[in-house]
Amino acid sequence: MLEELIRFTATEREADMTIRDALQKRFGVSRRLLVRAKYQGAVTRNGTPVFVTERLRPGDEVAILVPGEEEETVLPEPMELAIRHEDEDILVIAKPAGLVVHPTGGHTGGTLANGVVAYWRERGERRKFRPVNRLDKDTSGLLIVAKNQWAHEQFSRMQKERTLHRWYQAIVEGEVAEEEGTVDAPIGLRDDSIIVREVRPDGQPAVTRYRVLARGGGMSWLELKLETGRTHQIRVHMSHLGHPLAGDDLYGGSRTCIGRQALHAARLSFVHPRSGQAMEWSEPLPADMRELAARVFGHRD
Repeated sequence: MLEELIRFTATEREADMTIRDALQKRFGVSRRLLVRAKYQGAVTRNGTPVFVTERLRPGDEVAILVPGEEEETVLPEPMELAIRHEDEDILVIAKPAGLVVHPTGGHTGGTLANGVVAYWRERGERRKFRPVNRLDKDTSGLLIVAKNQWAHEQFSRMQKERTLHRWYQAIVEGEVAEEEGTVDAPIGLRDDSIIVREVRPDGQPAVTRYRVLARGGGMSWLELKLETGRTHQIRVHMSHLGHPLAGDDLYGGSRTCIGRQALHAARLSFVHPRSGQAMEWSEPLPADMRELAARVFGHRD
């Protein structure tokens, strides 16, 4: 069964433009998705199948139809989900600390993916689980899930163009001297590990911006903005600065003050790829980080 993915009406500016060019310029449709529509689905103009090389007239109504997605191999496991937004393209969820995002060899069930697939199954939807921004198991906060192939491609483009903006809050060890700063240091796997990352000359480019929200008691409360999205980026960069995250024993932090790394995905913003609307969400600190901030800095909000 075919499902409609994109529909639009050609404007005067798109007159004499090929359908392919209009789809790529207006919606960023990839060649891969066009091939899928051509061989497995359909591209229609005013309800009639057409080739994407045909030229548009103002008022033409174009639709891309693709096959319904294959059954997700992740098993459905009902769980409570903190959904902050949902539309035809995206799901924005507040992930609690301690929840793995996607099944792995060590976590075959009980993951966010299992819960989201169960949520979709209850609604009669068959979708693949496509997380846009991955959060570590012990990192809390906002996470985006793309609900179709096109949306996932658009967020990949945003990440490359740095138009998907992500801010975190963290409590780190030591009192950071500068009010704000930038860490521009490449990150790669440490030679003796398949998990631990480090700053190294042959690593992938990584940029993190930070500013101090509060300091005292031998700790600092930071807001951080990711310019790139490397695995463990904030944890590695802050450890590299000599200020490992509180609770992050993997990168030099003390486990005694909090039972996980004190890191929270607090805010994200982007322009919605379909509507063009600017969107932004904020998620308050979870209880454990609020309690640590109150104890160390005297902040209770």
